[in-house]
Amino acid sequence: MAMRARQARATHDTLTRRYRPVPLDSASVWLARAAVVGEDDAFYRHHGIDWRSLREALGYRRSSFSWGSSRDRDELRRALGRTADRRGRMRGASTITQQLAKNLYLSPSRNPLRKLKEAVLAYRIEWALPKERILELYLNVAEFGPNLWGVDAASERYFGRPAARISMEQAALLVATLPHPLTSNPGYRPGRTLWRQRLILRRLRGETLVIPNEEVESPVPEPSARDSNSLSGKDSAAASAPKADTAAVEPPPDPPPP
Repeated sequence: MAMRARQARATHDTLTRRYRPVPLDSASVWLARAAVVGEDDAFYRHHGIDWRSLREALGYRRSSFSWGSSRDRDELRRALGRTADRRGRMRGASTITQQLAKNLYLSPSRNPLRKLKEAVLAYRIEWALPKERILELYLNVAEFGPNLWGVDAASERYFGRPAARISMEQAALLVATLPHPLTSNPGYRPGRTLWRQRLILRRLRGETLVIPNEEVESPVPEPSARDSNSLSGKDSAAASAPKADTAAVEPPPDPPPP
């Protein structure tokens, strides 16, 4: 939020910041469930770092690692040598705890040192806080659109109701916004958000599928104050309603920049 405030001052942005934290037990139960399904399905099993996802993101091909194994060390050296080419996948492998560490303490810089700091902070957060508190903080400081932070402010903005009263479909839509809140959200170019919502809903309903990690997005223009207006009436209801499931898991192409 501090970084966005500095950006707003630099561009003379007069949009009002919206932020209202709420306890986890004062939000719809679907929000926590959708966040875990959509952002970090190993949340309750890891201790800050999801080593399986990280190994896949790095391209480490061996099933285990030991410093005493020369083959393991050589494979790790090879994988680390390609880190710069796999930055998108590395970002997609971040856990909820890592994202919270970044949102609370770090900049969005792509510097490898920042990722190391993020990992250390994630371990400390997991040591100090229970999972429910981590999830509560994450949902309260996550960005959901321009000048919009936290699930309660986002629920009021997009659906006209507090986070305690949103449905499973609306919770999935909010969580689907998280990977790209400024370039696709329920009120602005919602194509990718609606595609991701459908996948999250399928998981919440018990279907077994992998929700792809969001990697590098195609650049699109920053949303303007006019474009960031919340959906209303029929449009808001349409955005929050469940869509028919499809077998494809590829996102629809973004529309051309205006």
